[in-house]
Amino acid sequence: MPLELRNKIMHMSNSLKPWIILCALTLSHLTFAEKADQDKPIILEAEKVSVNDVQQSYDLNGQVLLIKGSIIVTGEDGHIQVDPEGYEFVDVKGSPDTAATFRQRREGPADEYMHGRGTQVSYNAKTEVLTITGDASLKRSLNMQMLDQLQGWKIEYDDITERYRVTPPANTKPEDLPLARAILSPRRKATLEK
Repeated sequence: MPLELRNKIMHMSNSLKPWIILCALTLSHLTFAEKADQDKPIILEAEKVSVNDVQQSYDLNGQVLLIKGSIIVTGEDGHIQVDPEGYEFVDVKGSPDTAATFRQRREGPADEYMHGRGTQVSYNAKTEVLTITGDASLKRSLNMQMLDQLQGWKIEYDDITERYRVTPPANTKPEDLPLARAILSPRRKATLEK
C-alpha cells in the first residue's frame, strides 16, 4: 500500500474514532438501559409470603419489600402475578398509617428516577405502565433535583410513551375540581455539534 494512501486511511480512521466510540457507547447504553430491570431476579421480603408456582402468583402480607433491578416497591399487602412470557404485574397496597411506594431508575441518565406513593401502587412490567391511586403523588428527579411532580387521586404513567395522566374519583362534583396538580420541567434535547 502506498504511503500516501496509508496516511489518508490513518487520518480518516483517527477523525472517525470519536464518532465510532460515541456510537458504540450510545448503542451499548441503550441496549443496557432499555430492558435493564426485565431480566433481574425478584427479591421479596414480607412478614408472610405465599407462593403458588403453578399459577405463578405470590401474595405478600406485612412490611412488603419488592426489589427487581432498580425497581423498589414497598407497602403492607401485595400481590404479584407473572404471565407466561415472564412479565410481572405488581399490585401493592399501603396501610392506614403508611403509603405504598414505587421507585425506579429511568432509562437514560444514571441518576434519573421515578418516585411514586399512594394508597395503592400497580405496575405492569409488560406495558411499563405505573398506576398510583388514593392521595397519589409521582415525582421525576435527576441528580436528586425534582423535575416533574404530580398530585391527584389517580396517576397513570406510561414509561414507553412518557405520558402522565391524572384523574379524579368517579363521583367528583364540578365544585370539587381541580383535584390534580402538576409541576413539569421543560424537556431539553441533546444536539451534536459538527
